[in-house]
Amino acid sequence: MSKFKVVIVLLIFFGLYKGYVAFSEFELGVSNRVAEIEEKAEIERQGEVIALMMYLGDPPQLNEHLLVKNKSKCLEMKQIAEETSFAYYECAVVDANLRSGKIISINNELEVL
Repeated sequence: MSKFKVVIVLLIFFGLYKGYVAFSEFELGVSNRVAEIEEKAEIERQGEVIALMMYLGDPPQLNEHLLVKNKSKCLEMKQIAEETSFAYYECAVVDANLRSGKIISINNELEVL
């Protein structure tokens, strides 16, 4: 009879664990779907992102900007760009307005990488 109780207790804990996992994955799945819907609907949002920015002129003025996934990719792209052009490039964490995975405008430069 005690083996039966142990099996029942293990089944209860397993059920609780599976319920917890299902609930936490549901929350993650919902946030991912919301982001996908915002991109498809072209909803403008504001957020902190990493950007590769190109400055031209004297004094330097921001000419173009590109949304980059991570710091290492940005620094790699900056090195390649500086080798092939005479413009000044900078990787930075910026507060920007985004739409469909692209930077629409930069509100504030938070940190230069």
